Amino acid sequence: MTVHTVDPVCDPRWQELVQRHALASVFHTVPWLKSLERTYGYKPVVFTTSPPYSDLKNGMVFCKVSSWLTGQRLVSLPFSDHCDPLFDSSEELDVVIRYLQTGLDLNEWKYLEIRPADARFGKTESAFGFRSTPKYCLHRIDLRPDAQAIFKTLDKNSIQRRIRRAERADLVEECGQSEKLLKDFYGLLIVTRSRHHVPPQPYAWFRNLVDCFGDALQIRLTYKDQTPVAAILTLRFKDKAYYKYGCSNEKFNYLGATPLLLWRAIADAKSSGALEFDLGRTEQDNSGLIAFKGKWGTHSQPLVYLRFPDSTTTVMDERKLKMLKHVFACMPSRLLEVTGNLIYRHIG
Repeated sequence: MTVHTVDPVCDPRWQELVQRHALASVFHTVPWLKSLERTYGYKPVVFTTSPPYSDLKNGMVFCKVSSWLTGQRLVSLPFSDHCDPLFDSSEELDVVIRYLQTGLDLNEWKYLEIRPADARFGKTESAFGFRSTPKYCLHRIDLRPDAQAIFKTLDKNSIQRRIRRAERADLVEECGQSEKLLKDFYGLLIVTRSRHHVPPQPYAWFRNLVDCFGDALQIRLTYKDQTPVAAILTLRFKDKAYYKYGCSNEKFNYLGATPLLLWRAIADAKSSGALEFDLGRTEQDNSGLIAFKGKWGTHSQPLVYLRFPDSTTTVMDERKLKMLKHVFACMPSRLLEVTGNLIYRHIG
């Protein structure tokens, strides 16, 4: 079999495959790929065994990340929680993986990275020679029960009670994609990221997400006396909703605005026919966030990213990251924002 390349943004066959394949997620979609390309300059490419001008039977989508700071690599996909290879045949998947492995030196790629949510991939012959990189947990909520049954699975003290408190707090909720909502969301994001001593993503990233996804993206924001209190950003693809970003003003955390927003997003997803709510990934050493997401009645599973070649070490990268976090902790918010605009395209 021969391996071919496809431009997923321009070739309609890719979106057709994404629409019909069971393992496809919002991170495979053209709006997500367009947002990555517009914001960071990453060129998406699909590798497939399907020849040109025929139906696209399979495909693995990557972004080519080229950086003078961190080198060149293939990542499937940058800033995406997960991205499964869309293959029904293990034999065809093996062909594509071998092709990519043998092409590393020729294309001067430092490594290739795959982020499968389907744990079976790591156990196949295709994963031979890959090394697992930092591990995460993926949290999902089953929306097939009725809304009342879903609410009863939420932790009574940490979640249900805080939702009820927020409902009594005279908060005003707005939802949509307006410029005002986007700006207020980003203002809260800067405050939150500064509190965590990490730079915020570029404003252009969120602007491009809004432009590319349209109504499939929702910003939910609560106000207290016209002051932004908390916000979340969710995405929708087929019968799944995705919580992707959240932020808040710490002074108002006692009001329970974030649990209220999450519950409203879950309830709306349920009422519009969604069967699953993806709460996203969490680093396995972030016990506090794992505990918080666990109180939403989630089903959690290990999420392991795979990198080839296995000789590629990340020890030095982890040391650099820890050093950078110490530097970020000393930066004022405005400088952190400028730093985020500069560095994100290098770390995808």
